[in-house]
Amino acid sequence: MPVPAAKDVLTLTLDATSDRPVFRQIADHLRGAIASGRLLQGGQLPSESQLIEHYGTTRMTVRQALGVLKSEGLVVSEHGRGVFVRPRPPVRRLASDRFARRHREAGKAAFLAEVEGAGARPTVDRIEVSTEVPPDEIAERLLLGRRAKVVVRRRRYLVDGHPVETATSYIPAALAAGTSITQPNPGPGGIYARLEEMGHRLGRFTEQVSTRMPHPDEVTALALAPGVPVFHLVRTAFTDDDVPVEVCDTVMSSAAFVLDYDLPAR
Repeated sequence: MPVPAAKDVLTLTLDATSDRPVFRQIADHLRGAIASGRLLQGGQLPSESQLIEHYGTTRMTVRQALGVLKSEGLVVSEHGRGVFVRPRPPVRRLASDRFARRHREAGKAAFLAEVEGAGARPTVDRIEVSTEVPPDEIAERLLLGRRAKVVVRRRRYLVDGHPVETATSYIPAALAAGTSITQPNPGPGGIYARLEEMGHRLGRFTEQVSTRMPHPDEVTALALAPGVPVFHLVRTAFTDDDVPVEVCDTVMSSAAFVLDYDLPAR
């Protein structure tokens, strides 16, 4: 089926009897075109001039309408090119599969496995490793006493060269000190593979997921466009004996992921 030209999606006109502001009516029309698929992901919206001509309004009003869509994270501007529908998330994060032992045994950490499964190229940068006293919330999750130390691993994940996620792991220093977990590259399969090699067989994970608007440093680290929220995910890894061995605090671009959960009905 041929892709319609940008101007051809302009099929609706303004309702002069409505008390809804003109810029919001225009935003409603364009949003509807995106939702219906008449404007495809990655597709270009009608130009400002086309919108002005079609709706018989001012450039300021058109820019207000586009600003609404940008604030909702539906569209992005490309300097000198125009406004485009934001591509949908490319990576499906399968909660029921990403920590499967077979991935570690194959030498792949969770992020590597899921991004390669999406046909993309995963990389990691900004790796920092230190030993610190953790925040109180982290210490509580790890059942650590006051002033007990942890090995902290901070890193940023990229898909095809674009940053999509930052993560900070906290592992009790009593477990990690003197092991490859304290190295920038902990080896095939990541830190979970190293923990299991040391006899700490993983039994379950808990995750708490929330959404919010990003902090300024997160906007910079993840190169986020205006209006794009983030997932804030805190995961705790437990051994078969139900001992917590790691907490991972993760911030993810909502434009880069779909969170997919498979929940049993029993």
